[in-house]
Amino acid sequence: MAVNTGNVAELVGSNEQTILPEWIELQKKAGSLQTGRITENELASQSREFLHLLRDGLSRGGSEVSNSAYGPAKQMLADVSRSRALQGFSPSETATFVFSLKQPIFNVLNRNTTLSPAQAAELTWSVTLLLDELGLYTLEVFQKSREEVIVRQQREIAELSTPVVKLWDGILALPLIGTLDSQRTQVVMENLLQTVVETEAEIAIIDITGVPTVDTLTAQHLLKTVAAARLMGADCIISGIRPQIAQTMVHLGVELNVISKATLADALALALERTGRAVTRLKKATPASGQNKMSAEKGQ
Repeated sequence: MAVNTGNVAELVGSNEQTILPEWIELQKKAGSLQTGRITENELASQSREFLHLLRDGLSRGGSEVSNSAYGPAKQMLADVSRSRALQGFSPSETATFVFSLKQPIFNVLNRNTTLSPAQAAELTWSVTLLLDELGLYTLEVFQKSREEVIVRQQREIAELSTPVVKLWDGILALPLIGTLDSQRTQVVMENLLQTVVETEAEIAIIDITGVPTVDTLTAQHLLKTVAAARLMGADCIISGIRPQIAQTMVHLGVELNVISKATLADALALALERTGRAVTRLKKATPASGQNKMSAEKGQ
């Protein structure tokens, strides 16, 4: 049952100069400033703004957090949660921003002599439930923001761990390190295809020296990448298949159906041959006449 919290709103407004310092002090004791991620002025500004928004919500929306009157307060909490998630605050440090407000408000209610014990208890319980809901909302936004940060970082790491290298005109190399899963395969495919288009490459070497194991699923991911590259006009060569991986693939009956080489050097030699190129060793250069003369003088 909704409780008329107009009295609480009036008490919060008339006792702001008492509530605010007590609330800020509780947050400081909880360690909000110890990490150096936020200044005392920023903490005071955020606390003052939320206290005003909470007072407005209590005045116009009662004790129902779902009431539109609490929209500005919830938006402000969402902004604080996202900001603290990016700054590296812990969930408990973020939740303390709301939960630590309980004690100052309870103290104000208890000191008010115009309320009967029953009214004070009813309002205390109502405010407790209200702040609990706002605190949980803050944690939900915080958790969602952290998950978004983690997903973005994972994607950035995946992109960094799958660089496409131009070895020669028309020849690309894609060194893979770690396990291939569906999400990473998508990143690998996008990077490879984009580079094939940009460089007009004819051959792409996929080096799996850094892949710990190749099972049926990993082979399927490799074949998807090879098929996508072929559709863009680039043939693929797999390199870096170690003896242990070769044995595992034979036991599993995995067939890559693509040319493979033991080392990246062998794959590059084949790619050069296919593109009409060859690498030859230069003859050992003979020392210049001046150098011979200096050597002879030193020997004297």
